[in-house]
Amino acid sequence: MKSVGIKEYLSVDQDNCFIEQEIEKPKATGHDLLVRVKAVSVNPVDTKIRSPKSHVESEIKIIGWDAAGEVVAVGDECQRFKIGDKVFYAGSITRPGSNAEYQLVDERIVGKKPNLLSFEESAAMPLTTITAWESLFERMDISQVPNKKNANSSLLIIGGAGGVGSIATQIAKNIAMIGTVITTASRSESKEWCEKMGADYSIDHSKPLSPQLNKLGFENIDYILCCSYTDDYFDEMVEVIKPQGSICSIVETRNGASLPISKLQGKSVKFCWELMFTKSLYGTEDLSSQHLLLNEASQLFDEGKLSSTLTENLGVLTADNLTEAHRRIESGSMIGKLVLTGV
Repeated sequence: MKSVGIKEYLSVDQDNCFIEQEIEKPKATGHDLLVRVKAVSVNPVDTKIRSPKSHVESEIKIIGWDAAGEVVAVGDECQRFKIGDKVFYAGSITRPGSNAEYQLVDERIVGKKPNLLSFEESAAMPLTTITAWESLFERMDISQVPNKKNANSSLLIIGGAGGVGSIATQIAKNIAMIGTVITTASRSESKEWCEKMGADYSIDHSKPLSPQLNKLGFENIDYILCCSYTDDYFDEMVEVIKPQGSICSIVETRNGASLPISKLQGKSVKFCWELMFTKSLYGTEDLSSQHLLLNEASQLFDEGKLSSTLTENLGVLTADNLTEAHRRIESGSMIGKLVLTGV
């Protein structure tokens, strides 16, 4: 089968950043599905894994963690899917990725592809949807069922125009019915996108947040979802979070910097991390919750309560096009998600 991978960890301006190769098609056993990949999406995690380092792989490594496709074979323990089913998923960081013609993926982290979305529109959504969903409902314990508390609550999303911020805004407004969702964006086109996703307000993350929130009438915020480097905004989050509020971050600190977490003690603030790969990485007891989550999200896409955040298709999955996708992500100016059509 055809695949695109890395041998050395190179910058996007170097030749052979990605290499095209022919490898043997894998076989499905156990809980695995063999999926014919129809479209893939590229996320910041892809660029971080590929980022320059001295290590050289003994064999070409396939990365990529967002895909949509069709099941062509099932393992002997599979119960949730059959051959011919159309699916979408983010996969596991411990296994070969989606930048290939075929991929093995555990059915317990796979969802039914939305009927009304194309493969490309669907491939843009799994990783960010899982991340946003788990951040809001599992990490910060926001009620998924709309209630009075949600209606009276405020949510600040730092980095609202990116993939996670875009779908988190939709989930917060259209599913949890959070009263006020405020996103951050520094460019006019980013602000317009955030408002299109449903944000009530958009403020500039290149300027101090507190004065901007005060100007909108908010002394503090109930929930904060940080989709940028955590240490860049930690002190500001400490300042604007409401006493007994919750903060969830999905991005590590720069260069492994430590956080002065004790600054949150006085306000009794809950601070948590979200990594959507945790369940598959550790084989947690609730692994199949991601299957259920994606199925629920699939229905919400079909009902029109959520919409795909796909903004650009860079064409067929080739080494050159994948390199360009990584270049776009690393520019830091992406709005929404970009995809590549399958090999």
